[in-house]
Amino acid sequence: MHTTAARALLQDLFRSAVAAVDPLHAIVPHLPPPPRGRTIVIGAGKAAARMAQGLEQHWPHPVSGLVVTRYGHGAPTRHIEVMEAGHPVPDDASALAAERMLALVRGLGPDDLVIALMSGGGSALLSLPAPGIAFEDKRAIHRQLLACGAPIGAMNCVRRHLSAIKGGRLALACAPAPVLTLVVSDVPGDDPAVVASGPTVADNSSAADALAILQRYQIAVPDHVRAVLSDPALAAPRAHDPRLLHNRAVVVASAQQALEAAAAAAARAAGITPLILSNSMEGEAREVAQVHAGIARQVRGHDQPIGAPCVILSGGETSVTVRGGGRGGRNAEFLLALGLALDGMPGVHAIACDTDGIDGSEDNAGALLAPDSLVRALAAGIAPRALLDNNDAYRFFSALNDLVVTGPTRTNVNDFRAILIT
Repeated sequence: MHTTAARALLQDLFRSAVAAVDPLHAIVPHLPPPPRGRTIVIGAGKAAARMAQGLEQHWPHPVSGLVVTRYGHGAPTRHIEVMEAGHPVPDDASALAAERMLALVRGLGPDDLVIALMSGGGSALLSLPAPGIAFEDKRAIHRQLLACGAPIGAMNCVRRHLSAIKGGRLALACAPAPVLTLVVSDVPGDDPAVVASGPTVADNSSAADALAILQRYQIAVPDHVRAVLSDPALAAPRAHDPRLLHNRAVVVASAQQALEAAAAAAARAAGITPLILSNSMEGEAREVAQVHAGIARQVRGHDQPIGAPCVILSGGETSVTVRGGGRGGRNAEFLLALGLALDGMPGVHAIACDTDGIDGSEDNAGALLAPDSLVRALAAGIAPRALLDNNDAYRFFSALNDLVVTGPTRTNVNDFRAILIT
């Protein structure tokens, strides 16, 4: 298959994956009957505004509320206010959104209904420190967590226990009104308590777990923050809390749905066999790349576990331990490491993108890799290994004009990877 055709197919697979998890349509089958009282909508995350837009289009009853999303990820709504705030590091708007949301749900009764629209990114977008912790304390710990290579589950565990709104605390403010949480999942395992650090879902971890994570990744924690984490009076609610018994959470879109849509699109292309490797890959991006390269070599050399032509699909969330000073999200880093591991192997093309349209904090969703990528880079005077060592994969793919730029997709089921073997 010619490189142009391979690139077009890979980008079509990515578009199919993103379309399958569009919140505008994904939430419709999960909307409940209207309550006897008021319907209040709250939410946080990169997909929150799009979810609110979809709810309004299919909810023929009075509704009001507030959701917060990342700057540039808004969507048009009539009755539900959309705020925008900082991501991946929270800003003043993140704190204001949290304060306003808590105030909005206070005083509700058992006949009212709260619909919470939660998606990835909500941890930074809805940020209010626990009593005794300054906003800058929380932000400093947040930055260290982003740079240390910790998996998303570990990061969100710490965030829940540093918060006055996460880990089910927002649900407590809604009581006695029941809360239905609709989730666009960006986390391996699709646990609603982990997505956006679970503001409306009972916590399944302890403050001791958070302290252990901070110690494991050598995160500097001031003594007064450690004291807050050790105070049982500030613990998050657990699943058996009677104030949460009438609440429920439903995952409406996930990485598995995206991968299945891409597999169906690949199957429609003549003679391309799809293989979904996993929807929950975790680990260092460059190490996950080594695993994928090994599978590609096995396919090329031995037609195992499937024969070419085929496409290997995977999702989940890799991480990057930042040691250099370059630019590049985890998907670009994955692809550059994959290219180095394959070393120009013929007939192997790949794409890796974040389904939210933003790879880390850059302006691209991800990038494309071709068998001649390393050769073209060397011809342009670019040293691929040095760029990888400096966490500078963005520069590599930008120089080759191989970045994938979509703009915000207003959904988020995390990483999408496809390796096409012809």
